[in-house]
Amino acid sequence: MEFTYMEDVAMYELDNTNETLLPAQRNSYHPRLCDYVLVAEKVEDMEDQIFKKQDAFISELKQKNFKVTRIEHAEKVFFGICAPEEIFAKYKYLLKVSDACNWSGEQTCESSVSFCTRIRIVHFVLNNTFIGSGEGLKELLCQGAFETIFCLHEKQEQKKLRKKWASWRSVLKLFKQPVTDVKDYFGEKVALYYLWLGCYTRMLVPAAVIGIVVFLYGLAFFNTSPLIHEVCDSNTIMCPRCDIRCKAWNLSDTCTYAKVSQLFDNEGTVVFSMFMAIWATLFLEVWKRHRALYVSMWKVFDWCEEEEELILEIVNNPQCTPKEFRHSYLRSIVVLLLVTLVLLVIIGLTHALVICRVLAAILLSQKEFEFLRDHATTIAMLFGAVLHYITIQVMTRVNKFVAFKLCEFEKTRSFAATEKRFTVKMFTFQFFTLFSSLFYVAFFLGRINGYPGNYVRILGEWRLEECHPSGCLTDLFIQMAVILVLKQTINNIFEFTVPWLKLCFRRTKAKTIRRKCGNCYRKACREEGSNIFPCDLCNLRNWLENYDLSDVNAFTLFNEFLEMVLQFSFTTIFVAAFPLAPLLALINNIFEIRLDAIKMVSLERRLVPKKTNDIGVWTRILEAVGVMAVIANGLVIGISSDFIPRLVYRYHYGPCAVSNSTNLDCMTGYINNTLATAFMSNEAVRRDFKELITDNGYNVTQCSYKDYRSDEDQSLTSQFWLILALRFAFVILFEHVVVMCKFIAAWFIPDSPIRVKNVRLNDKLRRLKKELETANAIYDSRSTEV
Repeated sequence: MEFTYMEDVAMYELDNTNETLLPAQRNSYHPRLCDYVLVAEKVEDMEDQIFKKQDAFISELKQKNFKVTRIEHAEKVFFGICAPEEIFAKYKYLLKVSDACNWSGEQTCESSVSFCTRIRIVHFVLNNTFIGSGEGLKELLCQGAFETIFCLHEKQEQKKLRKKWASWRSVLKLFKQPVTDVKDYFGEKVALYYLWLGCYTRMLVPAAVIGIVVFLYGLAFFNTSPLIHEVCDSNTIMCPRCDIRCKAWNLSDTCTYAKVSQLFDNEGTVVFSMFMAIWATLFLEVWKRHRALYVSMWKVFDWCEEEEELILEIVNNPQCTPKEFRHSYLRSIVVLLLVTLVLLVIIGLTHALVICRVLAAILLSQKEFEFLRDHATTIAMLFGAVLHYITIQVMTRVNKFVAFKLCEFEKTRSFAATEKRFTVKMFTFQFFTLFSSLFYVAFFLGRINGYPGNYVRILGEWRLEECHPSGCLTDLFIQMAVILVLKQTINNIFEFTVPWLKLCFRRTKAKTIRRKCGNCYRKACREEGSNIFPCDLCNLRNWLENYDLSDVNAFTLFNEFLEMVLQFSFTTIFVAAFPLAPLLALINNIFEIRLDAIKMVSLERRLVPKKTNDIGVWTRILEAVGVMAVIANGLVIGISSDFIPRLVYRYHYGPCAVSNSTNLDCMTGYINNTLATAFMSNEAVRRDFKELITDNGYNVTQCSYKDYRSDEDQSLTSQFWLILALRFAFVILFEHVVVMCKFIAAWFIPDSPIRVKNVRLNDKLRRLKKELETANAIYDSRSTEV
């Protein structure tokens, strides 16, 4: 190993000549020597363009009075970069006189620049340093002049966070998080993510409890429901589900399916859907109050992103000019058209998934294995859900690439603006990718497939899927359960194991190489609290430990937010079909908090701390999801479930409505009431069922199917139109009532706690009094001089 550090090797001290060489793990403390570390491949040829660009960039940094330490190791060159104190002094002064720092006077501005702020300033300066050809650090990284850049973990703080927060033992603490310690180490942006995630997880507790109650309500009537008995004891012959090798079947064959439907399609889901729609608003209001309390405590309530950006630009280059706001209607129109095109492609993939499910059901129904033939529709639905999950994983990468390219085309003025637009586009693409198939199952499955003698066919060949006579909600439940369980389980496994395995592999591979580094026996490097810069050996070991960790980028935290907001969408939008979704989300989040913490503290390089006072555009997205939850749940209950048809039958067509007899349950005969009959004497029906097999001994001169149609001419009955009118009336009533409750809840709960408002009021008064005292002192001194 070759050392080129500017300090002389003679400065190294021997504390004890008989002392054994210290192992690497004993050097647990390292005084800060550098803010960032740049890594590059070693280039011997000084005429090589890569070497020239490396040298030019380092020279630019030195012109800004940056201290650069160069250490070579194993064909790599490590550049330790330490910023001069003058840029931090400028930052402190400009921050003090800025508007973003004026409401609480000097208390808001940092008396000394914290390490998080230091890293943020240096990161900005590095990314806005350009060589003579106009290329910056981003371009140099893309061209291979530098391999990577990272900031170092602070070992003592890292150890504290591991003990308090970033360990699996901390799962037992459930909702306790040292968010202020997280803020001091990772910055406000990361701290607000965990604060939001903790608030969301706590709010899931009542939702999960009520979801379990609704599930148990369905379970309580599992064996006594007349609807289940009617299906299980039925002798009704149903029409074949497909054209080829499908037999007529008995309605009682689907007894298990009817029981599962009862668990999720009952009166309790209506109340639960209304609760979850209001819950989404309550959660956002509670979060806003929670956020206000902490950002006030952290003294960033009035922080302004644009103003800090201007301060950083001036610190980096006093002669800079501001990046002005621009807007191009042409670019906006082009972007809008391209986004629409992407959404159409995603919707096209949904149609492809539908075709795959139809083909899978047809192929399974032709198998020799009786189990596959009898459960072809259910297996095809499960296959479609798994295929949908695979599509989600593939399209996530495609969506990210497209969203990046669209943001580049827009030419935003700052990274903050780019991040905001990227967030909106990426969420929109992911939302359509995840929910387009669910929307088909919820609102179109079994409603556009036609009827015997007039089936709707894909390319004139394959019949569309049908719903079970007990309702379509179970299909939506299966689809949601498979996607939610697979997405949360597999994603969490990969999120943790991939960085962990990479770290193990890299450290095992580098173990032999590190032995060549030797060991440091310098006393000053080992003494905790020492202000002496560590030697090259200690620096290199520390840098290599951070270099081996998984890389991070500006969108690492975005990925965590996106995952949780999509989960929030799953939890609220179709909760009527899956009341246990909040429970699954709660269990996942308890482990998700610790998993993300362990990953950030121990498995990944240190994130660049970012200052902020809110979660940004995610708040607007959560509000939009809350509105969509009202609409979607209203449609699911009114259109997808059998809630309205059951009410109509109970009070208009059932035994309780047509007679005063109390011997029968009011829902007796409901299943038969929802079935229409197709007669084989009809030529169109015979054409659809030309391969009908009668080996089971069923009377196939007629068969039943679910629809409100006349047995004579298959026209829609008056009952169909009455139910349709009441469905739409319920949707309108449901949405208006829930939206009104949401507005009342939002009005009733103030965004900021009263104590926060009073503290800010008193701080403003204290600042004004201080300013007045200063002005009076100046006036009095001038009067004395006169």
